[in-house]
Amino acid sequence: MKGSNKKLIWQIPFLVLLIVGTVLIIMQQQNMPYKTTTAPIFGTYYHITYQSDKDLQSEIEAALQQVDQSLSPFNPSSIITKMNNNEEVQADQLFKDVYRIAQQVSTITEGAFDITVAPLVNQWGFGFKEGTSPDQHMIDSLLQFVGYDKISLSSDGHLTKKDPRVMLDCSAIAKGYACDVVASVLSRHDVVNYMVEIGGEIVTKGVNEKRLPWRIGVNRPTDDPTQSSTELETILNVTDKAMATSGNYRNFYYKDGKKYAHTIDPKTGRPVQHSLLSATVLANQCAIADAYATAFMVMGIEKAQKLLEQHPELMVYFIYSDGKDDYQVWFSPTLREKIVGD
Repeated sequence: MKGSNKKLIWQIPFLVLLIVGTVLIIMQQQNMPYKTTTAPIFGTYYHITYQSDKDLQSEIEAALQQVDQSLSPFNPSSIITKMNNNEEVQADQLFKDVYRIAQQVSTITEGAFDITVAPLVNQWGFGFKEGTSPDQHMIDSLLQFVGYDKISLSSDGHLTKKDPRVMLDCSAIAKGYACDVVASVLSRHDVVNYMVEIGGEIVTKGVNEKRLPWRIGVNRPTDDPTQSSTELETILNVTDKAMATSGNYRNFYYKDGKKYAHTIDPKTGRPVQHSLLSATVLANQCAIADAYATAFMVMGIEKAQKLLEQHPELMVYFIYSDGKDDYQVWFSPTLREKIVGD
């Protein structure tokens, strides 16, 4: 009994030190400043808020430039540009990552998401090359070399095309992937509280500066080519999740009195025309959320709902038209607990 008491007495100082050390660490973390950085990238802007005693701006910028050098079709020296020009080039790990996710989502959505849709996107005037509204003959011609099954990537990073006219456009996944890349940079530096946003795609972890969960608004899909509208449909708790939204209310044009939006159906070759106005997806990776958001906009609400029955790991918030100039909302049952306001 005495031996046990002595052992307990010797343990008390260590327990005290452990408790004091834990309290000091918590206090230090709470007192650590939050940094915010904003700059243009990929034709849009990034906004990153993170808690750290280090300035990680240069590493964040370097990571984003690597993504641009790999995946931007607007960068004349990027890997994807060289592939589109049929130049001999080897894919880097970033391209391999995006290719793997893109092909996986393409398979699951039966081609609703497809990175080979570039020729059609360009021809409709929404891509990295100038184009005008094509007639049916032109669409049929372009569809001959559109299809995710027309490309393959070897383990050493060599892209093979079934037709040299196949072109790639990763714009519907690259911003989400870039968010994941920046999040990885922050995590490598042991940052536990951050929010990364690039062109509306978001990754969060931990809490914000007010020690509250990260709450992100979902915009009401009002036609807004200037992207200045801040009217919200709802607010979601996106802590420790990635979120991406796709919609046809910001990137569109009118010609001869008809609206043409940027989401192109890879099967018809035309801009989608259905009731779904906005698709917000929450997932564990922003690249995955980004790709599915686009796929669901192509599929429409009914097909998307059927697919979601087989993929409960995805949470969605759909805004659609009821055909009477009003909005309706449908969301995954698992998303209900994340809705914190409207």
